[in-house]
Amino acid sequence: MVKKIIKVIRDPKIAVFYILNSKISRLIPDAYFLKIPYKIRTGKKLDLKNPVSFNEKIQWLKINNRNPKYTNMVDKYEVRKYISNTIGEEYLNPLLGVWDKFEDINFEALPNQFVLKCTHDSGRLLICKDKSKFNLAEAKKKINNSLKQNYYYSGREWPYKNVKPRIICEKYMEQDDGDELRDYRFFCFNGEPKFIAVDFSITNKKKTRRNLYDLNWNLMDGEISYPKELSLRVEKPDKLDLMIALSRKVSKDIPHARVDFYYINQKIIFGEITFFHQSGMGKIRPIEFEEQMGNWLKLPQKRN
Repeated sequence: MVKKIIKVIRDPKIAVFYILNSKISRLIPDAYFLKIPYKIRTGKKLDLKNPVSFNEKIQWLKINNRNPKYTNMVDKYEVRKYISNTIGEEYLNPLLGVWDKFEDINFEALPNQFVLKCTHDSGRLLICKDKSKFNLAEAKKKINNSLKQNYYYSGREWPYKNVKPRIICEKYMEQDDGDELRDYRFFCFNGEPKFIAVDFSITNKKKTRRNLYDLNWNLMDGEISYPKELSLRVEKPDKLDLMIALSRKVSKDIPHARVDFYYINQKIIFGEITFFHQSGMGKIRPIEFEEQMGNWLKLPQKRN
């Protein structure tokens, strides 16, 4: 413990990390808090008075665009109602259950393969490919730890602040070509999709690659955080036009939303809605592309 404290004192970056992830950070107002991780992750000073770049505008939206409907749209259970009412329940991955506590889950009633996730956070899930090998003790530890967290405080993404922590179970999905499951992420600006991101090797961040495509499925020059994957070819989805139309409906009247779909055996399946891609701190290259993304994002004149 003593060595850990000494290390924190000697390394300012580690000290900042501990402060940002401690409960004391909750006392820091959002506008002040965001300037710290923004500077660390992007190397730039955050200007909230006159935001220009995409990332700056995302931080502005965190503070000033707090539409109550966003809370249900990031809730992994409640968003199903929004999708059902907006584009239809046929685009939802089958739900196998929803619970308040891990102890309430009847694993004997679940199929051999399934996916567990919490309703109130982002990115953390448990994939079971074989129930006989599923480590219940480890799963319980991870889920219970997640249930205690409030995802809002890590990046001040306001919609997550009041999401009710629950556990849901969904049908396990596999890509039709046997490859790792791929997200088709539609970046929408003021209700209009502008480009699509497809990630590769998402479970190993050291190997993750990200290709950006325009709406005609041409590979774009721009990059966001990860380099391109040029050795693999992703065919243009046969139902790309429909996916574009669906993302347009889902993101209607929203300054910025990333609408994610899976595409398996020519079936479109909704993934999630994200209002703050990489919490508005991803590295966008080249600078011209970052400026273009900033120009696409028109901030509302009135604050919610």
